[in-house]
Parts: sequence; structure tokens; C-alpha cells
Amino acid sequence: MRRNFKKSFGLLIAMIVILGLFTGCTKMVHETAIMDSLADMEARALKLGTPKLIDDILYFGDYKINENFEIVDAIQAKYGCTATFFEKQGDKFVRVSTDVMFEGHRAVGTILDPDGPVIKKILKGKPFYGTVDILGDMYETGYEPIFDQMGEIIGVYYTGFQL
Repeated sequence: MRRNFKKSFGLLIAMIVILGLFTGCTKMVHETAIMDSLADMEARALKLGTPKLIDDILYFGDYKINENFEIVDAIQAKYGCTATFFEKQGDKFVRVSTDVMFEGHRAVGTILDPDGPVIKKILKGKPFYGTVDILGDMYETGYEPIFDQMGEIIGVYYTGFQL
């Protein structure tokens, strides 16, 4: 009887977790900070002007984003998260401004996982929020596409917290 109770209780817990996942009842620990930091990052960038790609360089207005860390560092300082601007290069999204570290340096030049769950949402013009592996470490994350004035996806905003 005790064994059946444990088995039934375990199944009940599993059903509750699954139901929570499908109904959106589960919440990331840093969800509010991720949403706020992404909104802040986007607002700071758009205040500079319309996003555009010129000769494989991401700009907001006349402000060059590539290897300029002012916005990502300001977001990190304010929210305690990591932040990145990705630029679309062909079928890849490349980090061009980031405070994510890899091998002791900013991870500029590394790519967004082409087989991961993020890219599937971004390519559909949708945001992604969830836990993903970034260069070998797990993060709670938010990603939102960057659109140019023609509505084309030219990059990605990212913020996240290492777990």
C-alpha cells in the first residue's frame, strides 16, 4: 500500500509540473528582470535611431554597435545580467557587442546556436524566453528580434542571468 501511495504521489507531482509547463504557471526566477532589461536595452538603442546593417555593421541611427560596449555594460550595471547585440550575417547571428565572457574575453564573434530553441523563434520574428546553454553555461534568458525599417530581421537583443 505504501509503495502504491509513493507511486501515485510521484505521478501526481509529475502531472502538476507538466500542467504548469503547458499552462504557463511556471516562471523563471529572473523573468521580471529579463523583461525589464530587454525593454531598457531596446529603448536605449532605438533612442539612437532606426536599426540598420551597413557593410556587415549594426547601427542604430549613426551609432555603431559592433565592438561598442556602452549599452551592454550599462544594462549589466543596472540589472546585474549579461547583455548582447547579435547581428545577422547570412544565416547566422553573430555577437557584435556583448558582456558575455568566453575564455576570459568578451564573446564577440561567437554565434547564436544555429540548432537551439532560440533561433527557431527569432527566425519567425518572435521573442524567446527560457533557459538555454550559452557557450557551455546555463542561463535564464530573453531574446527579441531586431527589425530594420523594412521589417526584416537584422539582429537580436539578448539579456540573461547565469544559473
